[in-house]
Amino acid sequence: MASDDQIARLRLIRSDNIGPVTYFQLLARFGSATAAIEAIPDLAARGGGRAPKLAPRTAVEREIERVAELGARYLFLGQGLYPPLLAELETAPPALVVKGQLSLLDKPAIAMVGARNASAAACRFARTLAQDLGNAGAVIVSGLARGIDTAAHDGSLDTGTIAVIAGGIDVAYPPENEERQQAISERGLLIAEQPPGVEPRARHFPYRNRIIAGLAHGTVVVEAAPNSGSLITARYATESGREVMAVPGSPLDPRARGCNQLIREGATLVQNAEDVLEAIRPFKLRPLAQKGLDYTAPAASADAEEADRRTVVDLLSPTSVPVDEIIRQSGLAPAVVQTVLLELELAGRLERHAGGKVSLAA
Repeated sequence: MASDDQIARLRLIRSDNIGPVTYFQLLARFGSATAAIEAIPDLAARGGGRAPKLAPRTAVEREIERVAELGARYLFLGQGLYPPLLAELETAPPALVVKGQLSLLDKPAIAMVGARNASAAACRFARTLAQDLGNAGAVIVSGLARGIDTAAHDGSLDTGTIAVIAGGIDVAYPPENEERQQAISERGLLIAEQPPGVEPRARHFPYRNRIIAGLAHGTVVVEAAPNSGSLITARYATESGREVMAVPGSPLDPRARGCNQLIREGATLVQNAEDVLEAIRPFKLRPLAQKGLDYTAPAASADAEEADRRTVVDLLSPTSVPVDEIIRQSGLAPAVVQTVLLELELAGRLERHAGGKVSLAA
């Protein structure tokens, strides 16, 4: 049976206008998900809009029953077996649905991603590299897509593989990987951020990519076109302070241009498993950052609060800007700015973007 706290946490994260950043702010400010739910209408009113429609308790209870029927379970951030490296991310998923061998989360992990239309040579290299890294004691994390992802999972299924999928844990995508997904859920570990039954959509894949990068000490890219999803994963790894590695390819092959670009920008060139292990060795021993968020705004009069709110809103526009820039230009305390942004987001007036940026909602 799920506790009232777990149900409240899921109600928050399954609600409109409440993403990971807003979720963390609410819990940091009010101490519990239940208290945050009670406070949301007042916060949204201060932000000048209606409170978001909260996920009904009955819907969340049905989701919990479905997860249990599938033989899966939840991992909640800050509780139990939640992956510590992933917990470092500012946008770490508050809840994960997992199925399989949870012991794999205790081992050092390396992400491997690449082109869906990868060449046969690149797939063979990825499969061999994953096998060699697995034999060295590493777990391979990938996204169960066609091409390089599939090859990486195949090479590491016997030694330890983690597949992060974009949809629900019971939805096979791509369809031809259904048997492979089932095998990973039994012999490896399957991870989903979305509830069961959710079909993957384009907007889900960047979310999945941040989990892939966040679980691993480093990310290896094997064939990737410029502006591909694989480079998004590499960017997430860089932003998280993790190692980015790339396999060089022919300049005549468009599928290699993304990797060659990464190497030109400073990524570690990888030719074999030893190159990868040497690159991530320092990261395995680094202390984990603690997620300590303080969004408690100092007490102020109603007039002062309204003046602060106007100051922040005036600095916002439809063009995204880093939150740090809003704090710098407003001259307000970070907690005050975060509080105003929280109110605006709950009111549906603010959008959050990658890289800690915000903008007025369109």
